[in-house]
Amino acid sequence: MTTQRVFSGIQPTGVAHLGNFLGAIKNYVRMQDGHDAVYCIVDLHAVTVPQDPAELRASTLRMGQLLMAAGLDPERCILFVQSQVPQHSQLGWLMETTVSYGELSRMTQFKDKSDRNEFISSALFTYPALQAADILLYDTNFVPVGDDQRQHLELARDAAQRFNSRFGETFVVPEHVIPPVAARIMDLQRPNDKMSKSAEAENGVVMILEDLKSIEKKFKRAVTDSEDEVRFDRENKPGISNLLEILSAVTDKNPVVLAEDYTQYGQLKIDTAEAVISVLQPIQERFAELAADPAETQRLLTIGAEKAREIASVVYERARNNMGFL
Repeated sequence: MTTQRVFSGIQPTGVAHLGNFLGAIKNYVRMQDGHDAVYCIVDLHAVTVPQDPAELRASTLRMGQLLMAAGLDPERCILFVQSQVPQHSQLGWLMETTVSYGELSRMTQFKDKSDRNEFISSALFTYPALQAADILLYDTNFVPVGDDQRQHLELARDAAQRFNSRFGETFVVPEHVIPPVAARIMDLQRPNDKMSKSAEAENGVVMILEDLKSIEKKFKRAVTDSEDEVRFDRENKPGISNLLEILSAVTDKNPVVLAEDYTQYGQLKIDTAEAVISVLQPIQERFAELAADPAETQRLLTIGAEKAREIASVVYERARNNMGFL
C-alpha cells in the first residue's frame, strides 16, 4: 500500500505561540511517521502584506529552527522554504486562472486582513489560489488544518476538480484532517477569542520561546469565571474549558475526563502551566542549539527544497502539458 502524503504550510512572520504548537506543529510532528510528510514555510504568503526584508529573512530562518526544535526531522519529512521551489509561483498562476473572482471574494480571511492594513495588495486577494497550488503541487492526500483554514482547503478541492474536468486527470483531490483535540487554542485573557500573534493583550498569548517564569504567571492569571465547579463546557465556561483543552492537548487525555480530577481552579492553572512548561522547555533548549549554528539550518532547508522540487516539477509539468502549453 502506498504511503499517503500529507502537506501543510506555516507562515514565518510573527512569533509562534502555544496555539500554533498545539493546534498545528504538534500534529505535524505526529504525522511525519506513517505518512509521506511535506511541510513548507510559506514566505511567499508572508509578503501579501508589507514586510521588512531583513526581518523576513531572519523570521524564515527562525521558523525553520523552531519547527526542527519542536520535532520535525529533515530525515523523516520534507521541510523547506516556499520561495526556494519556483513551481509554487508557477502553479499559483495556473490556479488563478482556475478559481473565480466570486470564490476569492467570499474568503473570510481576506476581509479580516484587509480591514487591518492600509495598503491592500492584489496578492492578499488572490493568495488562496497560491495556497491551492501549494497543496496540489505534491499530489497531497491529506492537509492537517484548523477550522479557520477549512474554507481555503475547500477552494483547493474545488480548483483541483475543476482543472481535472477541463483538462483531464491532473491533480489528486486532497482531504482535510482536523486534529481531534485543540484545533483552536483560545486567549488566556479573552477565552472567546482564538490565541493570536496579533492579539492586543499580550498576557493572553503564550509564546513558544517565552521565558518559562513568564508562562507560569500567565497561566496563574488566566481568566476563569465566578463559579467554582471545574467542568468542560465551552459555551458557559470558556476560560476553564480553554485550560482543560490546553492540558488535554499537552497530555493527550480527554478534557471531560481531566475535569473530574479537579475541584479548584487554582490547581488546574498550576497543573496546566507545569504541563505546558514541561513540553516547551526542551523545545527552547534545542532551539538555542540550532540558533547558534544558522548555516546548518540553511543547509537542511536547502536539502528540503531540493527534495520538494523533485516532486513539484513532475506535477507542474503534468499540469502545464494538460493545459496546452508548448
